[in-house]
Amino acid sequence: MDLSLDRPGNYLYIRRVGPRSVTVVDREFTASFLLSPDRAVENWPVAASSELDASHIEAILELKPELVIVGTGERQVFPAAAFMAGLLRKGIGVEVMDNGAAARTYDLLAAESRRVVAAFILPT
Repeated sequence: MDLSLDRPGNYLYIRRVGPRSVTVVDREFTASFLLSPDRAVENWPVAASSELDASHIEAILELKPELVIVGTGERQVFPAAAFMAGLLRKGIGVEVMDNGAAARTYDLLAAESRRVVAAFILPT
């Protein structure tokens, strides 16, 4: 049997998820951030899912997503309905999951060249 190492393509991919950090390629993020296949936005000002509201949508929309994945930490915690509705009204799908599941889903969709944005909430 032949084995070969298949590295991800030309997009930002998640290498590791820990309880207080996410590693994108070789860079460790320890504060909440947004991630698209071609760009990372550092220091997204959200420390908990309960803080999410319509004011946080603009930074996400700048990345032009077709789907948004919200990673809410070690556990899945749904944000306020106003946040979810703000994205859905614009025709953008939104899924909420724990950070590990969000990372796996993001990597899969980014590998398929989808316009996905992952919003990771990391505790401060």
